[in-house]
Amino acid sequence: MATRSNPVTAVPPRTRWWVEAALLVAVSLLSAQEAYVRAGGVVLSPQVGAVLLAGIALAWRGRNLAVAAVPAVLVAAVLGTVLPLLVVLYSCAKRGRLVVAAVCAVAAMGGNLLQPQHSLWGTRVYGLVLLLVAVAALGMWAGGHRRLVASLAAQVDQLRVERELRAEQARLTERGRVAAELHDSLAHSLSVLALHTGALQRHSAELPPQVADRIDLLRVTSTEALRDLRDVLAGLRSPDGGGVPEPRRMRDLEALFAEARAAGQPVAAEVSGDAAELPFSHRLAIYRLVQEALTNARKHAPGSAVRVRVRHGPPESTVDVENDVGAPVERDSPSGYGLVGLAERVDALHGTLEHGPSGTGGWRLSARIPAPAHSSGAA
Repeated sequence: MATRSNPVTAVPPRTRWWVEAALLVAVSLLSAQEAYVRAGGVVLSPQVGAVLLAGIALAWRGRNLAVAAVPAVLVAAVLGTVLPLLVVLYSCAKRGRLVVAAVCAVAAMGGNLLQPQHSLWGTRVYGLVLLLVAVAALGMWAGGHRRLVASLAAQVDQLRVERELRAEQARLTERGRVAAELHDSLAHSLSVLALHTGALQRHSAELPPQVADRIDLLRVTSTEALRDLRDVLAGLRSPDGGGVPEPRRMRDLEALFAEARAAGQPVAAEVSGDAAELPFSHRLAIYRLVQEALTNARKHAPGSAVRVRVRHGPPESTVDVENDVGAPVERDSPSGYGLVGLAERVDALHGTLEHGPSGTGGWRLSARIPAPAHSSGAA
């Protein structure tokens, strides 16, 4: 099953650190210059120190607004230095804290009425009040724009997730349709095969023993293949998406070896470990690995001897299948998809699969599948 990506929460872009640093330096230097002039040209004066402190405190306005607002209001009310207050008002308005911005502005302008020597009113009439309002309005616009961008980014993320979900649903629907068509095609052929072999079984007494045994093998194989095909299709059509159900029974490896030997394939098998302690998916993967390896050996190297070694875990289960060089065959149909499916099955169990030519000219398949230490494999 394809994985679905998680939606990304839209986060408003943060101010770059160098922009923030430049703002703090500019506000601090301009305010210090103004305080320096009002202090009579004394650099080391309380006025200069106070405005520098207010400028530095602006760095905390995003985390703790009071730390930046209190010094800004004080230097504006007492010393008439308004730049830190403008930055605080802009930040408050940008974050939607209009009440805090109004309180700071009223406190600074009202407190400054008691300091006629550093008046913010003076000959400017209401010019400064309009500046404060303009800065607050600019902050409101910036905050609204920032929230709009965040909202649009969240909508884009949501649309992307919905598009991925629709694409995944389309893929699942197409897979189900292909599986249904495959079932309709193969089920007919398997049913005809089972029907004719059943008819031949009724006359097995009149046939040579070897021919009768092959007919019995074809009958059992075709009926089991038809049953497994229907089980797989039932899982794909399941409305709850529960996946492919476990077969009503699962054949063991010995039955698979016996079937291969009955078909004339020399098989030397060595199986160790307790398969009953493994999960069903684990045992099924081992069974499919051996089944695919034997099938490929019969198809691509007929008559070759096959050596199978299976060890059931824990800590891991291993499957090693190697066949010798067989008789040459003509390749009249494409192949290789079985190994691709096996690789996906083994990878889903966090295992590894290797296959390729062996050193003796044959073919070798090797798989390693980690097994849980304690599991119940009843199927």
